[in-house]
Amino acid sequence: MQKTIRIGTRDSQLALWQANKVRKELIELGYESEIVPIKSTGDIVLDKPLYELGITGIFTKNLDIAMLNGDIDIAVHSLKDVPTSLPEGIVQAAVLKRANYSDILVLKDTEEFFGQPNGVIATGSLRRKAMWLNRYPTHKVVDLRGNVNTRLQKLEDNEWNGAVFAAAGLERIGIRPAGAINLSWMIPAPAQGVIMIAALEKDDFVKDACEQLNHYETQVCVGIEREFLKQLEGGCTAPIGALAYVDEKTEEINFKGVLLKRDGSKKITVNKTAKMGRHRFLAKDCADYVINRGGKDLMLEDEEVSAVQNAVFSTKKLSEAQKKTLPHTIGIKDSDFIKIRFNRISPKVMKNEIENVIITSQNGVEAILNSFTKDEIKFKNIFCVGRRTKKLIENRIGKVNHVAKNAKKLAEYLSKELENKEVTYFCSDLRLDILPAFLKTKEIAVNEVEAYKTMLSPDKISDEVSGILFYSPSGIESYLQKNSTEKVAFCIGETTAKEARKHFENVEVANVPSVDSVLEMVKKYYNADNNLSEEEE
Repeated sequence: MQKTIRIGTRDSQLALWQANKVRKELIELGYESEIVPIKSTGDIVLDKPLYELGITGIFTKNLDIAMLNGDIDIAVHSLKDVPTSLPEGIVQAAVLKRANYSDILVLKDTEEFFGQPNGVIATGSLRRKAMWLNRYPTHKVVDLRGNVNTRLQKLEDNEWNGAVFAAAGLERIGIRPAGAINLSWMIPAPAQGVIMIAALEKDDFVKDACEQLNHYETQVCVGIEREFLKQLEGGCTAPIGALAYVDEKTEEINFKGVLLKRDGSKKITVNKTAKMGRHRFLAKDCADYVINRGGKDLMLEDEEVSAVQNAVFSTKKLSEAQKKTLPHTIGIKDSDFIKIRFNRISPKVMKNEIENVIITSQNGVEAILNSFTKDEIKFKNIFCVGRRTKKLIENRIGKVNHVAKNAKKLAEYLSKELENKEVTYFCSDLRLDILPAFLKTKEIAVNEVEAYKTMLSPDKISDEVSGILFYSPSGIESYLQKNSTEKVAFCIGETTAKEARKHFENVEVANVPSVDSVLEMVKKYYNADNNLSEEEE
């Protein structure tokens, strides 16, 4: 029986359109396939931290993780959203024939504002903003984020003259306004208008299937554009445009690229050609040309101007690698606002085998192991919350019978599946009431063992800090002892966010309950992502 290829995609209208296009083409080749939308709120966790795998794309990360976890076989992306370095184990399996690569201006009213000094244009793209200001230096460019439909609605709701979009995105879902203007002078983002299929490097069946969809000419051209971007960026955020295309008459590849200062006041352009098949160094030659004409100095000017613009504080110590995932424009400090002290658990607790055990955190695991060796621990059935807690238990204590995403889900499972209506819960002195309260309503006896104490250890935060990173309700309680709530609360999950909303006006919740996802959310909030994630098409 032939394998059904599971196609992972984001769940926006445009992303689903692209995924369905790939599915249709696979079906025409005789392959079975199905669409698997990946919700950004999915509880997806890897054994390795994301930063170790190089997963950086804001629009691609969850799909990368789902593929590495075996939940999908391929992922369909707009290639301009994909980082130039793919995560370990993932490869570019195919690119489809390029669609319209142009940027277009969707007008609110008329074109009269072009000749006026006070026009207002919206875009969330650093490149589009810089190119617009280079051409119209007296205009104002305002930020515009969201998927295609969200941005069109924001344009409708605001007093702007227009907004810049990728033509391909609007054309693919059939909503390009009749009066939209092609911006032929605006060099597109590298790989704009191209659909890319990513697959696991080890999956030969899927790679063979996708290879048949690959458009070679597009592959060559976008490869040059992305290499130009990679050669120039070097970790810096800069407005970069690139376009390569094949002249069918001469069989030459024409390339044009641009690097701009963020305010549009300076730009360096390059135009070169190379024969198809002799294009190996075209991207590097063009990047070197830009660098030799002051490209590095131009980027350094922007780096100096945009030194730390936003300061945030993490209520949990972060690794240096985690801190480095934030751009230089975001300064971060950290301290443990919660400190754990393990209690000495009485030996009589382990005298006899415990039939049903509940552990809801990694601290609970460490607390048990602080009092007993693995050989002394006598647990028959272990139930826990969180995949990382499960992994720690199975590495150091024994098999886990069931893992749930949160305490409520675990309580619901136990109320239905538990034969012996009694559990032993290893918890903190500040544990939430959700699990024991629910179980007691279902006539399940809960024997609580206070395995560790959660101690509040707050610091006074500087007024310059605009955002606080929280990882638990206890962290919020600790913070409030010495600090104000006139800041943004960045929360790791909904339980923490629920507590934050009682005190903070502005609360943001991470897509995935992990530290890396919290940091990604901070980057997105402060509009500090690089060119690769400028906007959805």
